[in-house]
Amino acid sequence: MGKFPIFFLLLILAALAAALFGAAHNQLSYSVGPTYFTAFKFDQFQIAEGTSDRIGAAIVGLRASWWMGPLIGLPAFLYGLFAVPQARTYFAAGLGAIFVVILLATFGALTGLLGGLVADNTGLLDAYLTFRDGPTRSDFLRAGFMHDASYLGGALGLLAAFIPMRRARQIDHLRAQQGGADAAT
Repeated sequence: MGKFPIFFLLLILAALAAALFGAAHNQLSYSVGPTYFTAFKFDQFQIAEGTSDRIGAAIVGLRASWWMGPLIGLPAFLYGLFAVPQARTYFAAGLGAIFVVILLATFGALTGLLGGLVADNTGLLDAYLTFRDGPTRSDFLRAGFMHDASYLGGALGLLAAFIPMRRARQIDHLRAQQGGADAAT
């Protein structure tokens, strides 16, 4: 398979990975902040009444995050398309880039949850936040911080996704040099 079809395949895989991440992420965030969904996100994403809360949370996660995969992956995938000589190496680096972004988004989500728990238990941000109708204060802090921090982790992933691509480029260039040296002997 050529590099152009791999480029489009990587964009699709990034969308799928982001959608699955969002659905799984929302299972945890629903566990720590159910009213964040039932009083806020379900309305925002027009989840049909009667839908199981867990299914609704997964749908919200899928809809909210699928587009982040291609958006975050696009710069690194474009770089790799032109910088990584071998299609197979390019594909492996693309999968590595997707993994790095998911890992950073997961780290971000868990860091956000920790921050939300601290803010909830200390009241540290109460003077700056207004809690009106909607999610409870605790659910908003836990699930809301978790969501925002996972987006920040994904944004950091935009930069980190270049690491596997640059490494793949180096590997291909090294292989080419070794191949040339082997042919000379």
